[in-house]
Amino acid sequence: MNRELKRVTIVSLLMFLTLFVAATIIQYAQADALAQDSRNSRTLYDSFSVERGPILVAGAPVAFSQPSGDFYKFQRVYANGPLYAPVTGFIPVNGEATGLERSLNQYLSGQSSSQFFDQLNRLVSGQDPMGASVEVAIDPTLQQAAWDALGDYTGAVIVTEPKTGRILAMVTKPTFDPNTLAVHDGEQVEQTYDLLVADPSDPLYNRATGGDMNPPGSVFKLVVTAAALESGRYTPDSKFPNPGSFTLPGTDSVVRNSGGGTCGGGAEVTLADALRLSCNIPFAELGIELGDNAIRSQAEKFGFGEAFEIPTETEASTYPRALDDAQTALTAFGQGDVRATPLQMAMVSAAIANGGIVMNPNLVDGITAPDFAPLQRFEPKQFGRAISEQTAATMVQMMVNGVENGAASNARIDGVSVAGKTGTAENGEDDPYTLWFTGFAPADDPQYAITVLVEDGGGLGQEGYGNLIAAPVAKQVLEAVLNK
Repeated sequence: MNRELKRVTIVSLLMFLTLFVAATIIQYAQADALAQDSRNSRTLYDSFSVERGPILVAGAPVAFSQPSGDFYKFQRVYANGPLYAPVTGFIPVNGEATGLERSLNQYLSGQSSSQFFDQLNRLVSGQDPMGASVEVAIDPTLQQAAWDALGDYTGAVIVTEPKTGRILAMVTKPTFDPNTLAVHDGEQVEQTYDLLVADPSDPLYNRATGGDMNPPGSVFKLVVTAAALESGRYTPDSKFPNPGSFTLPGTDSVVRNSGGGTCGGGAEVTLADALRLSCNIPFAELGIELGDNAIRSQAEKFGFGEAFEIPTETEASTYPRALDDAQTALTAFGQGDVRATPLQMAMVSAAIANGGIVMNPNLVDGITAPDFAPLQRFEPKQFGRAISEQTAATMVQMMVNGVENGAASNARIDGVSVAGKTGTAENGEDDPYTLWFTGFAPADDPQYAITVLVEDGGGLGQEGYGNLIAAPVAKQVLEAVLNK
């Protein structure tokens, strides 16, 4: 073989090898990413050419496909669409899918690698291709109760199972009807979507897991209390000065307790009473003593800073960095630049209820092939330990006291021990407050951790507060499920 022929042979082999490697990377290493890319219109059209698998709640479909008789072959239908919109999302004929329709698209459309042989078998046997079904963890009784209890408020309700992290209810309002975005008229879909985007109430936001996140206000005092107890330097009986006002160090800004005055009577107040009565001044003092690094570290142990996939994407709650004493004091009662989702605050309450262990939140129980073979099961998974069992037990009692004879009294349920904490967060000098409740029940055997968020002051501007509006919403939801 002469030299030129050798060169041509080597170049040809290298080109073949390059093509082989590139094809292998695309077919295997990048297959999932390419299939999920919103710009991949071929994948989108393919997903409409098969009978897309249903999304099930307690065995009943809340999203399913039916023959359409047009180019797309199947029409996606959402049963009780507005109620389950934050769970299912939607899949349009043009644009990007959302919710489970997006995150589990490959399973629902039958295109996942684990469904290859099933689809091949259906092709050989002459059966029409079909996607897998997705069973979610949502409890329909809880979902409906959360929807009813939230009423016309702007906000969200999320309920989780403390021991597993399963999401049992996820409601957000205002919402939308995904059926209007699933029609097979692309121009109509664009018009509807543009109207929803332009709506100042932001109905496309899932306020339970993200959106325009709010300051947590006094529900964040649970994180600061945990940091104090975990430090070993404080107990529920630790005392703090109890003035009627407190000037932030190095500033002219003054912190006051809700309603003004001192935190109860006396020259000093205990940590337990400061949490029970939800007083800002002792927590500002405590925050300065702890320092922002200790508070941030504790917040991160509860999940702050993490964007969880449930398997839909969520936004990370945040605690700021490089704070001076004045800024740290503000964050100690959930103001300043602290931001949290209801999901994150539910994780805080659930961890306290679960002996200090934080569980990864999860919306899906399992995925099943059309022949009923299980493709994937979602098992409970620990995120980590946030606090010790002793600290958790101490905080359970402190939160029970807050409901029984404290600032969360409107969450009381006859015959049931409820642990809870309210919050009323400021957003600006003249802006309406953001109202919160987070807690769990029964306190002696926690089955449900709940967080309620109500924006715009519940329609009362700066006259609304957490115990007036958010706590009764939580009570109504818990009563519905505990009495079913």
